[in-house]
Order: sequence, then structure tokens, then C-alpha cells
Amino acid sequence: MSKITTELLLERAVPRSTRLRKIETLNLSKLQLKTGDLDPRLFSRLRHLQKLDLSDNLLDKFPNSLTLPDLRVLNCNNNQLEDVTALKQFPLLEELTYENNVYLTPNDDYKVMFLLQNLRLLNGKDITKLANHVRHVNSRKLTSKVTAHWEKFFRDQLPEKYTAEHVKSIKKKFLKSVQTHVVYGPSSLSEFTRWRVKMIAEEFLASSLGLEENTDPEPEEEIGENEEESTESPREVAEDVGQVTVTPSKRKRNHATPSSGNKRSKSQANTEEEAALKPLHFLQCHSKGNSREDFKTQLWSCVFEPLLDCGARKDPIVSSSRTVATCGGESVCLIDCETGMVLKKYKVATEEFFSVAWTTLTMVISNSRKKTHNILAAAGRRGIVKLIHVAADFCYGEIKAHKKPIATICFSPTHETHLFTASYDKRIALWDIGIPDCDYNFKASQLLVLEALSIPLRIALVPTCPDQYLLAGCEEGCFTWNIKLDKEQKSRPFEAIFQFPDDEGDMTTSHRVDGLAFLNDDVVVSKSSKPGCIYVWSWSRSFDGKGKACQRTLSAVILAELEWSTTDMSYLTLSTCPAKEYVFCGDEKGSVWMYNLSNYTTAWSTAKGKRSDKRILPTQILKWPELRANGEQLTEVLINNVITDPTFTYLVALTSVNITAIWKKS
Repeated sequence: MSKITTELLLERAVPRSTRLRKIETLNLSKLQLKTGDLDPRLFSRLRHLQKLDLSDNLLDKFPNSLTLPDLRVLNCNNNQLEDVTALKQFPLLEELTYENNVYLTPNDDYKVMFLLQNLRLLNGKDITKLANHVRHVNSRKLTSKVTAHWEKFFRDQLPEKYTAEHVKSIKKKFLKSVQTHVVYGPSSLSEFTRWRVKMIAEEFLASSLGLEENTDPEPEEEIGENEEESTESPREVAEDVGQVTVTPSKRKRNHATPSSGNKRSKSQANTEEEAALKPLHFLQCHSKGNSREDFKTQLWSCVFEPLLDCGARKDPIVSSSRTVATCGGESVCLIDCETGMVLKKYKVATEEFFSVAWTTLTMVISNSRKKTHNILAAAGRRGIVKLIHVAADFCYGEIKAHKKPIATICFSPTHETHLFTASYDKRIALWDIGIPDCDYNFKASQLLVLEALSIPLRIALVPTCPDQYLLAGCEEGCFTWNIKLDKEQKSRPFEAIFQFPDDEGDMTTSHRVDGLAFLNDDVVVSKSSKPGCIYVWSWSRSFDGKGKACQRTLSAVILAELEWSTTDMSYLTLSTCPAKEYVFCGDEKGSVWMYNLSNYTTAWSTAKGKRSDKRILPTQILKWPELRANGEQLTEVLINNVITDPTFTYLVALTSVNITAIWKKS
């Protein structure tokens, strides 16, 4: 029997009523209501209902025929809603709130803004201006693109004298094609775009070609505690960033490295041409207090969001994510690389964030159903790891991992809940962050502590055995630990320390390693600030896992040296793009050094002889453009970090002057 009866409705009316048709305000919150409890036949008698509160229930959707013709205000906070399209049955709705429905995304915000033409307030914010843009400008742009797609690819497929059957025969192909190829706006809104494109395409076929429009389309397939903390909506962030976005006054062309008389091979020239990059955006989105005068906040870490196998954030139009998480100062930002839009900003006023990392968790929702969601971990000076559920725009927990600052963090590629934190306390800890339940309850536990002799700056799990060995670049050397969890010892010393050549060519273990990454399963790339060059070396040939003695000193088997800046500036880290066999490293002049090593990796995998005495020159040096802010040119720019997405479509550089720079491969 349904929980909702006539008597309950009369009792819950505000004020209480004696007849259903007289009720104008109704409070049905905190009744543990499910979708099946909303009986359309009973609700159809609420002809004059204007305000309805359904908050704090268990609704996952709305029935399609509640028939509330006069409804103006609806509160659905704290439910389990997964879709908003059924809200179109309330055309007079002016105020709508559905906060804390974790499966709703910004795509759903845009859907309701389009469907509800009278909507003024969404989740307590005035959306009039944005809604008009969605309903008119967005629709006009998409309609133009849909029409152009038809004219270019499908119009000629119809015979001169066509029938409705002819049109129907290509409808399915056209709808699939147009949803795949018509792109507009940020990738974070790609689900909304596909939804609107399908709608517009069906309207176009109906009006232009006489095909009956699908007026009741099938639902879309699913693709997929501290007071100083705050999150900002995309609109709020856009307003802040819009005030402080830095644009280049003059953009220099990309230059190859100025080599003295060295001729590049044909393959090198072709490679450089293929890697041509155009500058897209220069953003000042980490400013303290959103000040446009802040050119001192240092930006430290960035990582691209992984694509989900399913879920609303996946964009099938691109083969790699466009969304990158960046951190520096008091904030963490999510940026769409194509549009330059800051999708979300998370701030902790007393924090300075040094590192961010992504993982994908399979979370149990109602009725034992499961969904995958991307979780972002962020850590820094306070030694605390913040855990952020990005789809819900919610920091759901924290782990007090260390008493001193955390330099860097990374997730295990084989255990999605295993997080490594490297701290200034000279320890690397392994945590199981757990999986939050539907109420965001979670339990974190420490699994392992690795003792270092100096501060760990960069960490990397060995690709061939990520559950057994971790490599770390530290203030005083490069170390490795056995991290296998079947061992009883929970606190472990390092297993080996690696020697590298110093300025005089002698092997030494005493040097700062502030850049470390794997190029492939075996090849390691590391940077020591002292020698001023980048080493490429073999993990398997340098480390013999069969040795039993702990704290051994091993000589790194150097495969090559990459020529890099002669600066002694520290903490300018490097990165790799394994799929394209590239290495990237910024310098003290705002340039990005790029090395395409695809011509060398095959030889390295088989060669047993000595390394070449000649250093490998960069394939390309990406010069910093001339930027002006407040009428003055930005100088003395350090590139603290530079990464690309896995397909090398976008390149993101973080600087010492609070600028996030984004290039796109042309």
C-alpha cells in the first residue's frame, strides 16, 4: 500500500485542509518516499497546488503524469534523482531546488533551464540570464550546426522525389551521426549537447521533410566540514576568472631548439611539424581572494581526469578527457581545456595545495545498484588529503595523513582505493581510502609506511610490478621500496638507492631528484637539478629484484642524456606521454622542452652496450608568449609543471606567476 493517502495529504497541507483541491502548499519531506509512492491518480486532484516539498526522500525519478498544472515551487533536495526530463510536465515552475542529488550533473541544470521556460531560480540562484542563453543562443547555434550537417552529408542521399519511407530509412543514421559530430561548448556539457542535438534533429526532419516527430522520445541511455572550505559554481567561477584571464598580446611561433650546426633528420622535422602547438588559453584562476593583482601564487600540480566507462562525464566524441585538475595556493580548479572554462573551483582558505590525483570508484547506490564516479584527491601544506566527488561538487571527507606538508600523491593503477602520500616528514604512506556509501560514510586506513632518508619529491609505481615496487625522487637521491602487502613489516626502510653521474662524471647518490616518470614499462626519465640535464635509464637493468640485502647502492644504467636548461633552479618537474613516447620539461624562462624519443625506444629495449656520449637535443622548444597583465609584461616565468592528456591533444603548463597555460596540438 502506498505511503501517501488522502488523509496524509490533508494533514501535510500548509495550512491543513479539508479538501485536496484547496491545497496550495504541501510538505511531503522526510517520509522515505520512493517514486512508486507518488500516485498520479491521487496527485491529479491537487489542481491548485503551487508549492511542493519532496526533500529528504528516496526518489530516483518523477512519474510522467503527476498533473500539477499550477505548480510554481518544487523542492527535491536530498533525494536520489537520476533524471530531470520528467519535470517538463510542470511548465509554470518558477523555483526549483534539487541539491544533494549526487547523480545529477551540470548537464541536468541545462536541461531544466531549457525545458522550463518560466524557471527563474535554480538551487537558490537566479539563472535568468544563463537560461535565456541556453534557450536561445545555444539553440540557435546547434540548429545551425544540425542543418549544416544534414546539407553536407545527408541531403544528397534522398532521391529527387522522396517519400516518408525514404526519410525514415536514413533517420536512424542521421540521428546517430549528428549526435556524434555536432559539438558545441565544453565537454562537461556534452551530454546536454547530444540531448539537444537529437531533439533539434527530430524537429528538423519533422518540419522540413514531413517525417512525423517523436513527441515522446525514449529516455537517453546512461553513458556512463571545515568552515573555511568552499566550492564555487561554474557561473561564479566564470565571473571570477573572466576578471583576471590573461590574454597574449603577441604570440610567438613555436621554435625548434637552436642547435649549433646540427642538422635534423627528415623524421625529426616531420615529427616537429606534427607536434605544432597553438596557444589556447592563459588563465589566472588560482588567485588568492580572486584578486586580479595576484601574480605570486605558485601552481604545482595538474592531472587530466580519466574517462569513465559509463557515466554522464564521458564524452564519446573525443578519445581523451579535456578536463584537467590543477592546484596551487588555496584552490583546486577543474578546467575544460578546449573552452578555457573553469568548471569548478574548490577552496580552503588556510591551505596551500601541492598535488592532485584522480581515481575511479565503483560506488553502491540505492537498491544495491552500482555506478562509477571519478574522485579527486588533493593535498598540500597542512598534511591533509581532501577527497572530492566531482560529479556531486562535494568534498566528502579528509584524511589527516601527515603532520608535515605533503609534497606529492598518486593512486595505484591496480587498486583504485590505494593512495600513496609523500611528505616532508620523510615518509611515504600507503592508504586505503575506502569507498563511500550513499551517505558518504567511508573508512580510511593506513596500510604501509616507507621510511626515506630525505624529503620525497616525486613518486612513481613501476609499471611492470606496481604492487611490488615504488620509485621515489628525493632531496638527496633516488630510492626504491618493496611495497608488497603480503609482508608483515608495515614500516619499511628503502631497498635500494641509485647512483648517477655528477658534474665531474663520477657516480654519486647525493643529488636532488625533482623530476621522475616512466616513459614505458622499463624506461625511467629523471631530472637532477644539480647536473642540469635529464637522465633516461633502464629500471630492469639497474635493479635486480632478486637481491635480498636491504639498502643496497646500485648504479643506474643510463640509456641517454637529454639536453636541458643549465639552470640550477629546483622543482621544475618533468612528465611523459607514454602513448606518444614524449618527454616534457619546463624551464626558468617560461619555455617547454619537448623530446620525441620514439626513434630510440626500440634500440633501448634490445641494446646491451654503453650509452651514447652525445646528448639528445629537444625535438622542439615551446617558447613562452609575450603576455601583458594590467599593461605590464609578465617576466621571470618558471614552468613548475607541464603535462599532456594521454593522446597528446592538449598541453598544460603551470607557472610561478599564477598562470595556467593551455596549448592544443594543431
